[in-house]
Amino acid sequence: MLSGKKIILGIAGSIAAYKAVYLLRLLKKAGAEVQVVTTPAVDHFVGELSFSTLSGREVFSGLWEAEWSAHVEIGVWADLMIVAPATANTMAKFAHGLCDNALTAVYLAAKCPVMIAPAMDVDMFLHPSTEANINQLTTYGNTILPTESGFLASGLEGLGRLLEPEKIMEKVEAFFQKGSLNGKKVMITAGPTREALDPVRFITNHSTGKMGYALAAEAQALGAAVTLVSGPTNLPAPAGVDRIDVQSAADMYEAVHQSVDRQDIIIMTAAVSDYRPATIAQQKIKKKGDGMQLDLERTQDILKSVGEKKTDQQVLVGFALETQNEVENAIGKLKRKGLDLIVLNSLRNKGAGFGHDTNQIRLIDRTGAIQEFPLKDKKLVAKDIFHKILQMITS
Repeated sequence: MLSGKKIILGIAGSIAAYKAVYLLRLLKKAGAEVQVVTTPAVDHFVGELSFSTLSGREVFSGLWEAEWSAHVEIGVWADLMIVAPATANTMAKFAHGLCDNALTAVYLAAKCPVMIAPAMDVDMFLHPSTEANINQLTTYGNTILPTESGFLASGLEGLGRLLEPEKIMEKVEAFFQKGSLNGKKVMITAGPTREALDPVRFITNHSTGKMGYALAAEAQALGAAVTLVSGPTNLPAPAGVDRIDVQSAADMYEAVHQSVDRQDIIIMTAAVSDYRPATIAQQKIKKKGDGMQLDLERTQDILKSVGEKKTDQQVLVGFALETQNEVENAIGKLKRKGLDLIVLNSLRNKGAGFGHDTNQIRLIDRTGAIQEFPLKDKKLVAKDIFHKILQMITS
């Protein structure tokens, strides 16, 4: 995901410096070129050998040991500078333009955006001078990442913990992806539908809408104008997303077709009822006898109807939740519905399917290529799906 990106990883002298080793490993694994820059105090916590070995580059740690213009060259070279951990001392120097070590020199010379991840004890973090320095750095256009609350090296508990490396990586990935869908319109359907039996009862399924809502949030983060057509859920609408609430399959069909022609990407995650009662009782159905006969009729196939009218400039993505013959059934659905991509998950995989915060998927495109993923949080699954979509529309 970060292939070819040039990143400065600045590290200040904090007990949290050991986490920078993990962050460096994640950046390299994602394909980034990383130049580590440290303050002299870092040696008290982690040796340079760890950083130079993992980065494949000599650590820049001293102004006098390198070429006099090395800090300028590094500052011009990078696409992004991340300072993690950033101590109260280092942030104060950044805020006031002090330049007495390699890290402060590179910061002042950097031509790229800068992310700063603070790490310090709770009282230091909450001190008015630290707050003022953070505010000052924000006015310079720096991105200040949040700290986490928890147990600190001092034995106290509170704010000031360095954001975990995985969460910093999410911020880095979002930075490079931001704007990837600028100018694009994305429609996503999510959640269940409800088919009324009478004024009190309805037929539905176990869908919570979590996967669709995660996709809507990710599309918005990537810069798209997002329309979310949602069946009944308990989820709040993602910030910046236009949500249209519906109840039945017929309602969802109508809402989708009102604007589907204007969409660039359509992702149909909703668990739409395949059948509905042939008649809806006007009054509550009373118990009679030992049983009840219920006549059902097919609902409109929303996914197929969109596939029949989509253009070559549109990308249509469907979902298949299977319990047997998963790949065969998913490929059949992809072909029948005219999809460009289908997301397959199986109820046989523990932690996948309805009601979970996690999902385990396989992506199958029109060529028949299959890409498998491990069990992940649905927010990360949404990133995987859009990464594939971005590859499709830019290839």
